[in-house]
Amino acid sequence: MGRPVWFVELIKRTFSKRFIIGKMMKIPVVGSFIKKMVFGGDDIIFLPKDYVVLVQQSVVYAGQMVLPSHIVEYFIEEASFHWVMNFCICRSASKCKDYPIELGCLFLGEAARGINPQFGRPVSKEEALAHVRRCRQLGLVHLIGRNKLDELWLGVKPGEKLLSVCNCCPCCCLYKVLPYLPSDIGGMFTKMPGVIMNVDEHLCQGCGICTQGVCFTNAIHVFNKKAVISNECRGCGRCVEICPQKAISLTITDPTFLETTITHISHVVDVK
Repeated sequence: MGRPVWFVELIKRTFSKRFIIGKMMKIPVVGSFIKKMVFGGDDIIFLPKDYVVLVQQSVVYAGQMVLPSHIVEYFIEEASFHWVMNFCICRSASKCKDYPIELGCLFLGEAARGINPQFGRPVSKEEALAHVRRCRQLGLVHLIGRNKLDELWLGVKPGEKLLSVCNCCPCCCLYKVLPYLPSDIGGMFTKMPGVIMNVDEHLCQGCGICTQGVCFTNAIHVFNKKAVISNECRGCGRCVEICPQKAISLTITDPTFLETTITHISHVVDVK
Protein backbone atom coordinates (compact mmCIF):
# COMPACT_ATOMS: atom_id res chain seq x y z
CA MET A 1 0.00 0.00 0.00
CA GLY A 2 3.00 2.30 -0.16
CA ARG A 3 4.38 4.53 2.56
CA PRO A 4 2.31 5.39 5.65
CA VAL A 5 1.26 8.94 6.44
CA TRP A 6 3.78 9.31 9.28
CA PHE A 7 6.66 8.55 6.90
CA VAL A 8 5.62 11.28 4.47
CA GLU A 9 5.19 13.76 7.33
CA LEU A 10 8.76 12.96 8.36
CA ILE A 11 9.96 13.63 4.81
CA LYS A 12 8.23 17.02 4.87
CA ARG A 13 10.10 17.99 8.03
CA THR A 14 13.46 17.38 6.34
CA PHE A 15 12.50 19.39 3.25
CA SER A 16 13.92 22.66 4.57
CA LYS A 17 17.32 20.97 4.92
CA ARG A 18 17.58 20.09 1.23
CA PHE A 19 20.14 22.78 0.43
CA ILE A 20 22.40 21.62 3.26
CA ILE A 21 22.08 18.02 2.05
CA GLY A 22 22.84 19.18 -1.50
CA LYS A 23 26.07 20.84 -0.38
CA MET A 24 27.05 17.73 1.59
CA MET A 25 26.76 15.70 -1.60
CA LYS A 26 29.84 17.46 -2.95
CA ILE A 27 31.82 15.46 -0.41
CA PRO A 28 32.93 12.52 -2.66
CA VAL A 29 32.05 9.58 -0.39
CA VAL A 30 28.74 11.10 0.73
CA GLY A 31 27.81 12.13 -2.80
CA SER A 32 28.49 8.70 -4.29
CA PHE A 33 26.34 6.99 -1.67
CA ILE A 34 23.40 9.39 -1.98
CA LYS A 35 23.58 9.34 -5.77
CA LYS A 36 23.20 5.57 -5.82
CA MET A 37 20.46 5.46 -3.20
CA VAL A 38 18.40 8.52 -4.17
CA PHE A 39 19.18 9.42 -7.78
CA GLY A 40 20.07 6.11 -9.41
CA GLY A 41 18.41 5.90 -12.83
CA ASP A 42 17.01 9.44 -12.73
CA ASP A 43 16.27 11.08 -16.06
CA ILE A 44 14.05 14.14 -15.83
CA ILE A 45 13.27 16.80 -18.43
CA PHE A 46 12.03 20.34 -17.78
CA LEU A 47 9.31 21.28 -20.26
CA PRO A 48 9.04 24.93 -21.32
CA LYS A 49 5.74 26.70 -20.92
CA ASP A 50 3.74 26.46 -24.13
CA TYR A 51 3.02 30.15 -24.57
CA VAL A 52 6.62 31.35 -24.26
CA VAL A 53 7.93 29.07 -27.00
CA LEU A 54 8.84 30.02 -30.55
CA VAL A 55 8.44 26.90 -32.69
CA GLN A 56 9.15 26.41 -36.37
CA GLN A 57 5.90 26.78 -38.26
CA SER A 58 6.58 23.57 -40.17
CA VAL A 59 6.22 21.46 -37.03
CA VAL A 60 2.66 20.21 -37.00
CA TYR A 61 1.03 17.54 -34.85
CA ALA A 62 -2.57 16.37 -35.21
CA GLY A 63 -3.41 19.48 -37.22
CA GLN A 64 -1.90 21.95 -34.77
CA MET A 65 1.40 23.48 -33.74
CA VAL A 66 3.55 21.12 -31.68
CA LEU A 67 3.94 22.31 -28.09
CA PRO A 68 5.85 20.93 -25.09
CA SER A 69 2.59 20.02 -23.33
CA HIS A 70 1.90 17.45 -26.07
CA ILE A 71 4.66 15.33 -24.53
CA VAL A 72 2.71 15.04 -21.28
CA GLU A 73 -0.52 14.43 -23.17
CA TYR A 74 1.09 11.64 -25.19
CA PHE A 75 2.07 9.70 -22.08
CA ILE A 76 -1.34 10.26 -20.50
CA GLU A 77 -2.92 8.70 -23.58
CA GLU A 78 -0.48 5.79 -23.54
CA ALA A 79 -0.56 5.02 -19.81
CA SER A 80 -2.39 2.02 -18.39
CA PHE A 81 -2.92 3.72 -15.03
CA HIS A 82 -3.20 7.36 -13.91
CA TRP A 83 -2.86 8.67 -10.36
CA VAL A 84 -3.23 12.26 -9.14
CA MET A 85 -1.86 13.28 -5.75
CA ASN A 86 -4.04 15.25 -3.33
CA PHE A 87 -1.10 17.50 -2.53
CA CYS A 88 2.27 18.66 -3.79
CA ILE A 89 4.81 17.49 -1.24
CA CYS A 90 7.10 20.45 -2.00
CA ARG A 91 4.41 23.11 -1.60
CA SER A 92 2.91 21.31 1.39
CA ALA A 93 6.27 21.12 3.17
CA SER A 94 6.96 24.79 2.39
CA LYS A 95 3.41 25.93 3.24
CA CYS A 96 3.26 27.67 -0.13
CA LYS A 97 1.27 30.92 -0.27
CA ASP A 98 1.46 31.56 -4.01
CA TYR A 99 0.33 28.33 -5.70
CA PRO A 100 -2.28 25.67 -4.79
CA ILE A 101 -0.91 23.01 -2.46
CA GLU A 102 -3.62 20.56 -3.55
CA LEU A 103 -2.34 20.42 -7.15
CA GLY A 104 0.05 17.50 -6.80
CA CYS A 105 2.06 15.33 -9.15
CA LEU A 106 0.55 13.07 -11.77
CA PHE A 107 1.97 9.54 -11.74
CA LEU A 108 1.58 7.21 -14.70
CA GLY A 109 2.19 3.48 -15.05
CA GLU A 110 1.57 0.24 -13.18
CA ALA A 111 3.79 1.11 -10.20
CA ALA A 112 1.42 3.96 -9.29
CA ARG A 113 -1.17 1.36 -8.25
CA GLY A 114 0.85 0.87 -5.06
CA ILE A 115 0.57 4.47 -3.80
CA ASN A 116 -1.14 4.88 -0.43
CA PRO A 117 -4.79 5.80 -1.21
CA GLN A 118 -4.66 8.45 1.52
CA PHE A 119 -2.36 10.48 -0.72
CA GLY A 120 -4.44 10.70 -3.87
CA ARG A 121 -6.72 8.84 -6.25
CA PRO A 122 -6.78 6.96 -9.55
CA VAL A 123 -8.22 9.05 -12.39
CA SER A 124 -9.33 8.60 -15.97
CA LYS A 125 -7.36 9.87 -18.95
CA GLU A 126 -9.76 12.78 -19.24
CA GLU A 127 -9.30 13.70 -15.58
CA ALA A 128 -5.52 13.46 -15.92
CA LEU A 129 -5.56 15.75 -18.95
CA ALA A 130 -7.77 18.25 -17.11
CA HIS A 131 -5.40 18.16 -14.12
CA VAL A 132 -2.27 19.04 -16.11
CA ARG A 133 -4.15 21.70 -18.06
CA ARG A 134 -5.22 23.38 -14.83
CA CYS A 135 -1.64 23.25 -13.55
CA ARG A 136 -0.40 24.98 -16.70
CA GLN A 137 -3.11 27.63 -16.52
CA LEU A 138 -1.97 28.52 -13.00
CA GLY A 139 1.63 28.98 -14.12
CA LEU A 140 3.17 25.70 -12.93
CA VAL A 141 5.98 24.08 -14.91
CA HIS A 142 6.02 20.40 -15.89
CA LEU A 143 8.97 18.15 -15.14
CA ILE A 144 8.64 14.68 -16.63
CA GLY A 145 10.68 11.49 -16.40
CA ARG A 146 11.93 8.79 -14.09
CA ASN A 147 12.50 10.00 -10.54
CA LYS A 148 13.86 7.52 -8.01
CA LEU A 149 13.06 9.87 -5.16
CA ASP A 150 9.36 9.47 -5.97
CA GLU A 151 9.78 5.70 -5.94
CA LEU A 152 11.38 5.96 -2.49
CA TRP A 153 9.08 8.37 -0.69
CA LEU A 154 5.97 6.76 -2.13
CA GLY A 155 7.28 3.25 -1.44
CA VAL A 156 6.37 1.79 -4.84
CA LYS A 157 8.13 -0.42 -7.39
CA PRO A 158 9.40 -0.97 -9.99
CA GLY A 159 10.82 2.44 -10.84
CA GLU A 160 10.83 1.71 -14.56
CA LYS A 161 7.02 1.48 -14.35
CA LEU A 162 6.54 4.88 -12.68
CA LEU A 163 6.51 8.07 -14.74
CA SER A 164 6.51 11.30 -12.72
CA VAL A 165 4.87 14.44 -14.05
CA CYS A 166 5.66 17.17 -11.51
CA ASN A 167 3.88 20.52 -11.58
CA CYS A 168 6.43 22.89 -10.13
CA CYS A 169 6.38 26.40 -8.75
CA PRO A 170 9.54 28.53 -8.55
CA CYS A 171 9.21 29.20 -4.83
CA CYS A 172 8.99 25.67 -3.41
CA CYS A 173 10.27 23.22 -6.03
CA LEU A 174 12.66 20.60 -4.67
CA TYR A 175 14.87 21.08 -7.71
CA LYS A 176 15.88 24.57 -6.68
CA VAL A 177 18.60 22.46 -5.06
CA LEU A 178 20.16 21.64 -8.45
CA PRO A 179 22.85 24.38 -8.33
CA TYR A 180 24.07 22.89 -5.04
CA LEU A 181 24.41 19.33 -6.36
CA PRO A 182 27.48 17.72 -7.97
CA SER A 183 27.44 18.19 -11.75
CA ASP A 184 27.00 14.47 -12.48
CA ILE A 185 23.74 14.45 -10.53
CA GLY A 186 22.55 17.82 -11.80
CA GLY A 187 23.15 16.50 -15.32
CA MET A 188 20.30 14.02 -14.85
CA PHE A 189 17.88 16.97 -14.97
CA THR A 190 17.93 18.49 -18.42
CA LYS A 191 16.44 20.90 -20.92
CA MET A 192 14.05 19.60 -23.51
CA PRO A 193 15.94 18.84 -26.75
CA GLY A 194 16.32 21.77 -29.11
CA VAL A 195 15.70 24.54 -26.57
CA ILE A 196 17.75 27.71 -27.11
CA MET A 197 17.58 30.68 -24.73
CA ASN A 198 18.58 34.14 -25.92
CA VAL A 199 18.84 37.61 -24.38
CA ASP A 200 18.50 40.57 -26.75
CA GLU A 201 21.10 43.01 -25.45
CA HIS A 202 19.41 45.89 -27.26
CA LEU A 203 16.14 45.33 -25.41
CA CYS A 204 17.49 44.26 -22.02
CA GLN A 205 17.76 47.17 -19.54
CA GLY A 206 19.35 45.16 -16.72
CA CYS A 207 16.37 45.70 -14.39
CA GLY A 208 17.04 42.36 -12.64
CA ILE A 209 13.39 41.29 -12.39
CA CYS A 210 14.31 37.96 -14.01
CA THR A 211 16.73 37.25 -11.14
CA GLN A 212 14.22 37.73 -8.32
CA GLY A 213 12.93 34.27 -7.42
CA VAL A 214 11.98 33.47 -11.01
CA CYS A 215 14.52 30.85 -12.12
CA PHE A 216 14.45 27.33 -10.65
CA THR A 217 18.20 26.94 -10.90
CA ASN A 218 19.54 30.49 -10.39
CA ALA A 219 20.75 30.39 -13.98
CA ILE A 220 20.16 34.05 -14.82
CA HIS A 221 22.18 37.00 -13.52
CA VAL A 222 22.80 40.62 -14.38
CA PHE A 223 26.34 41.35 -15.55
CA ASN A 224 27.41 44.74 -16.91
CA LYS A 225 23.76 45.84 -16.75
CA LYS A 226 22.60 42.99 -19.00
CA ALA A 227 20.90 39.68 -18.19
CA VAL A 228 23.13 36.65 -18.76
CA ILE A 229 21.88 33.05 -18.81
CA SER A 230 24.31 30.36 -17.63
CA ASN A 231 24.61 26.67 -18.51
CA GLU A 232 22.55 25.87 -15.40
CA CYS A 233 19.44 26.90 -17.36
CA ARG A 234 16.90 24.11 -17.83
CA GLY A 235 14.74 26.04 -20.30
CA CYS A 236 11.49 26.35 -18.34
CA GLY A 237 10.77 29.78 -19.83
CA ARG A 238 9.74 31.60 -16.66
CA CYS A 239 12.25 34.38 -17.34
CA VAL A 240 10.71 34.86 -20.78
CA GLU A 241 7.24 35.56 -19.42
CA ILE A 242 8.45 37.79 -16.57
CA CYS A 243 10.70 40.10 -18.61
CA PRO A 244 8.96 43.50 -18.94
CA GLN A 245 11.06 44.42 -21.99
CA LYS A 246 10.45 41.11 -23.82
CA ALA A 247 14.22 40.82 -24.12
CA ILE A 248 14.43 37.07 -23.42
CA SER A 249 13.30 34.45 -25.90
CA LEU A 250 13.03 30.67 -25.93
CA THR A 251 13.19 28.95 -29.28
CA ILE A 252 12.84 25.28 -30.13
CA THR A 253 15.22 24.64 -33.01
CA ASP A 254 14.74 20.87 -33.33
CA PRO A 255 11.65 20.09 -35.45
CA THR A 256 11.68 16.52 -34.11
CA PHE A 257 11.69 17.52 -30.43
CA LEU A 258 8.36 15.80 -29.79
CA GLU A 259 9.48 12.42 -31.14
CA THR A 260 12.97 12.80 -29.67
CA THR A 261 11.68 13.56 -26.17
CA ILE A 262 9.03 10.84 -26.24
CA THR A 263 11.56 8.25 -27.40
CA HIS A 264 14.03 9.32 -24.73
CA ILE A 265 11.49 9.07 -21.90
CA SER A 266 10.08 5.78 -23.23
CA HIS A 267 13.53 4.21 -22.90
CA VAL A 268 13.61 4.81 -19.13
CA VAL A 269 9.93 4.37 -18.18
CA ASP A 270 7.24 2.05 -19.51
CA VAL A 271 3.78 3.47 -18.76
CA LYS A 272 1.78 0.79 -20.59
